[in-house]
Amino acid sequence: MKEPGPAHPITITPHEGTVRVRANGRVVAESARALELREASYPPVLYIPREDVAADALTANPRRTHCPYKGEASYFDVAGGSAAAWSYENPFPAVARIRRHLAFYPDRVEAIEA
Repeated sequence: MKEPGPAHPITITPHEGTVRVRANGRVVAESARALELREASYPPVLYIPREDVAADALTANPRRTHCPYKGEASYFDVAGGSAAAWSYENPFPAVARIRRHLAFYPDRVEAIEA
């Protein structure tokens, strides 16, 4: 486990406004409570509370990966597609705020409106 710091900063802030995710011709997530995670030089990522994602929109994918700063990532498929979202079910303490939140790949859904 690595801690964020000056060489690899991570910040998590509330996203202002509503985030809407569209996939397969429908809204699969909509939230005014999204979090924006900024990590080092990567583009910002919006994490949406799990309860603001349509329960029937995603299915668990067996894929898992490990981030030394955030922990183990779980992946989810959009119906009829490939892994379109991920979550850190038990994130490391430094990023605990993203627990029970999902992030979507912009190129694997129709749109992420923010």
